[in-house]
Amino acid sequence: MSTRIVLVRHAQSVRPRLGEPDDDQRPLHPHGSEAARELVPRLVALAPAAVLSSPQLRAVQTVTPAADALGLEVETWPELREWESGLVPSADWAALHTWSWANPGLAHGTGESLDAVTVRAGRAVQRIARSHPGATVVVGSHGVFLSRALIAVGRDVGWDFCRSMPMPAIHEIRV
Repeated sequence: MSTRIVLVRHAQSVRPRLGEPDDDQRPLHPHGSEAARELVPRLVALAPAAVLSSPQLRAVQTVTPAADALGLEVETWPELREWESGLVPSADWAALHTWSWANPGLAHGTGESLDAVTVRAGRAVQRIARSHPGATVVVGSHGVFLSRALIAVGRDVGWDFCRSMPMPAIHEIRV
């Protein structure tokens, strides 16, 4: 009996401020809020037993309209958060992320390596499967986390996949 995990990358958020640490309370952009509402029919049709999310506001706001339509609460799990890269948003983010994807075992400063995100994502996927055996679960999260979760379950994805992922995006896995 497999658990279907529906990974939802958050919709378009307000841009982070360059040169300042990212803010966990950064909300969706108005276009992102509209896109989150447009996801409702698709996510409701999956009949999930639970809706989980990263505690970061943009992820919660993306899955909340569907949870509300289903009469479910959004349960936040800290392990579903985005990559804690150790980087401050900057104009050269793409080059720094490209380097990280080419060197996934290395971290920036006190940040988390991408290999560590893959381990965290794999453990989260297993915890979801144990907590909801045989059910469908919607999970609101982030682009790097979602990509590393796919890697954790054996999918061959890389930086190009992650970088080109739309906001929002939906990917399903079975565990």
